[in-house]
Amino acid sequence: MKPLHILLCTISLLQYLEGNSQQVSDTIVDKQYYGLRLGIDLSKPITSLVENNHKAFEIQGDMRLANSYYAVMAMGHTDKHSTEDYLDFTTKGSYFKVGVNYNAYKNWTGMRNEVFIGLRYGMSLFKQTLNSFSPNSHGSYFDTDLLTPMTDYKDLSAHWVSLAFGMKVETFKNLFLGTTVEVNKMIASTEPDNFKNLYVPGFQRVYENNMGISFTYSLSYLIPLIKKTRKIVVSP
Repeated sequence: MKPLHILLCTISLLQYLEGNSQQVSDTIVDKQYYGLRLGIDLSKPITSLVENNHKAFEIQGDMRLANSYYAVMAMGHTDKHSTEDYLDFTTKGSYFKVGVNYNAYKNWTGMRNEVFIGLRYGMSLFKQTLNSFSPNSHGSYFDTDLLTPMTDYKDLSAHWVSLAFGMKVETFKNLFLGTTVEVNKMIASTEPDNFKNLYVPGFQRVYENNMGISFTYSLSYLIPLIKKTRKIVVSP
């Protein structure tokens, strides 16, 4: 009986070692790319074609810093003619934004999609041209005259912070489509003497309490600079 017991123990040991070797060898190589991703906001050239009173463009970029963190930037230019209840004005200027995104989406192996939350700091240098204004005179029996000062207010600036939400989806290799919503809060600005800044390049429409919201729809391309690989052990 002893030789039989030894044989059975030997077979069991070989089976155990074989199983362990299969577990170790059953791995997947995951490739992670770090590089510079450049793109544009698609909504702005479309708006420029459709609306004669609004010309704008924006270029964007981001770079992966760590597994889930990205440094982001954007810069652009806006030339917009606006008409409010009592004001007709033109805003023209440039802006830039910098910040960081955190990707909360857990990709499957080989995927590089993002669902992110981020923070931004924005700054704009611009001018306002007051084309005309009509004083608010509710209750007056006679209509007020329309004033046309055509006054330029130059060297204006604005600073704000934003909370950003968005997503990016890799549609083809290294090509991404994305959308971002930014909730903006103005922290400092210089304004004309006669009226408030109702529109600021990069910030867009300024609402009550100096709050605002902006949207972008991006098309971007990743330029891979560094490739890192990791082995993922697949459990049987």
